[in-house]
Amino acid sequence: MAHSDFRTPRVFLDAPLATGAEVLLDRDRTNHLLNVLRRKRGDAVLLFNGRDGEWKAELAAGGKRTLSAVVGERTREQQHPRDLHFLFAPLKHARLDYLVQKVVEMGASRLQPVITRHTQMARINLARMRANVIEAAQQCGVLALPEVAEPVAFERMAGEIGRRLLVFCDEEAEVKDPVAALAALRLPASALLPTEMTHAGMALAVLIGPEGGFAEEERVTLLKRENVVRLALGPRILRADTAAVAALALVQAVLGDWRGG
Repeated sequence: MAHSDFRTPRVFLDAPLATGAEVLLDRDRTNHLLNVLRRKRGDAVLLFNGRDGEWKAELAAGGKRTLSAVVGERTREQQHPRDLHFLFAPLKHARLDYLVQKVVEMGASRLQPVITRHTQMARINLARMRANVIEAAQQCGVLALPEVAEPVAFERMAGEIGRRLLVFCDEEAEVKDPVAALAALRLPASALLPTEMTHAGMALAVLIGPEGGFAEEERVTLLKRENVVRLALGPRILRADTAAVAALALVQAVLGDWRGG
């Protein structure tokens, strides 16, 4: 797999990309390239759209306040991440921004806000979440943008999660070694579980609760399911945004794409 080029600015465009095409950059991206990054016409950029891989392009004149880019060769083929859903109780603005950015870096394929009993923030700015997804992808070489889903109530999430394996992160769990607990679920051992499999491996979901933790009836609901592993994330109580990074690091290292296959 080709390595990411972190010296050349990366720009996300929701437009088809192919050699020889000329694509228009909007005012925000033009302003960022010209006035923040001090790029000029003739400089190289990397373009991606989440579908067609990554392409080298050259900045060209557009309108008075816009640039266009002439697409050259493809530098990286499109990548398809593991089927990994990240389920979380929404946080306040700055910490939600951080959480979204880190979850993108950690390889989630879907971000699903879940309104639990103790959730403090029920209203979510989905446009802001999507903007943070794009910014993180641009900065970190990510090619596949995760889906940002509409918030759902806990009860609906519990009923619709399907047959995927749910990693339920709960500070009251008695599991002392989360790595060992996850390793026990690897194939072929996990073949005993009716977990969905995809072209990219085991279908996974990771659930992080709110600052106030899960209500007891929520724990009971989840533990009735067959495809659930309940984990504590160590001897200390973690803030929700920290817990997200810790949980996804564990899952990716033991079951996910950090294993390389």
